[in-house]
Amino acid sequence: MKILFICTGNTCRSPMAEVLFRDLVKKSGRTGLFCASAGLSAPDGAPASAHAVEVCEEIGLDLSRHRAHTLSRDEVDAADLCFVMTPSHGFVLRRAGVPEEKIRVANPEIPDPYGGDLEAYRRCRDALKTALEALLEELPHD
Repeated sequence: MKILFICTGNTCRSPMAEVLFRDLVKKSGRTGLFCASAGLSAPDGAPASAHAVEVCEEIGLDLSRHRAHTLSRDEVDAADLCFVMTPSHGFVLRRAGVPEEKIRVANPEIPDPYGGDLEAYRRCRDALKTALEALLEELPHD
């Protein structure tokens, strides 16, 4: 199963979700789960935000090589599930014709920490981790 994490700029939330989910999958011993991330209006080639990199480093995850990119139709088509951070992201996907059953909106939604301090990024990271732990539990096992 391939999960695509989607946010606005692909520099904060979705890349953090990607590395967090990979780590959770690895620690769980589960196989057959793959993930990637993209942004609805990403600054292509931009690195992850410095604060996102730092708060991931705090828990032993490396986001330093991440480069943002804009979501493509091919990525959506290849994904089994599109995990979005807010209802508005889900709305954009539905308007683009993505089937409702393929879209999962974080609940509660994950606020954008962009422009915030380190504590805002820590709150975002921790909210993502909680949401992703719940997602992993809900996904079918091999």
